Amino acid sequence: MSDIPDRVPTPCPSCSPDLETVHEVLTEGGGHLTVRCSECSHVHKVQPEREREVTLDVVVSQGGESFTANVTAPEDESIEVGDEFILETEEVLSTVRVTSVELDGQKRVEDAPADEIETVWTREVDNVAVNVTVHPQDGSRDDSRGITVHVPGDYEFEVGAVESFGDDEFEIDAFVVRDDAAGYERDRYEMDGDTVLAKDATRIYAYDEQSSAWSAW
Repeated sequence: MSDIPDRVPTPCPSCSPDLETVHEVLTEGGGHLTVRCSECSHVHKVQPEREREVTLDVVVSQGGESFTANVTAPEDESIEVGDEFILETEEVLSTVRVTSVELDGQKRVEDAPADEIETVWTREVDNVAVNVTVHPQDGSRDDSRGITVHVPGDYEFEVGAVESFGDDEFEIDAFVVRDDAAGYERDRYEMDGDTVLAKDATRIYAYDEQSSAWSAW
């Protein structure tokens, strides 16, 4: 889909060579636009203005490891924590979420225009690892254990639901939301029916559904 608008402001060589008038875009091709002046209907060609772009260094956290890539963006585009975009390189094609924006002098901010940014810090959200703290059924916290489940980023966890991953089966009691997640009113949820996407969860709290599993610990 073309980003060229239906109308553009440009000088008309026939009736307004020094001032811009509104022109209707007729066709696009060969790097030029064929336009018609709305004042005198003169048809001529113009070269469309192109947005100036900058190249940004992007650090991607992926499964406990990280790598660096580059992306281009319009120089005046604002980039902020929580933004998601598709990163395509020779090695990877994935959706990433901005976790931090770094300016010159290693200053970290929540958002900034692209031309002021030194590094964009991100993490992959197509597939994520979610930490789960599992408590015994008797509620004892001394024997709690931690597991990590690997799921798609849009996998939904719900308080009160029972989940099974391999030999682990547990009922979700609560979850904590990541700082870079948008659309949540608070950090912790623990009411039945509360839901969170895996990519938005920093930790899940649950009770073990297989009491026999604790006999081996």
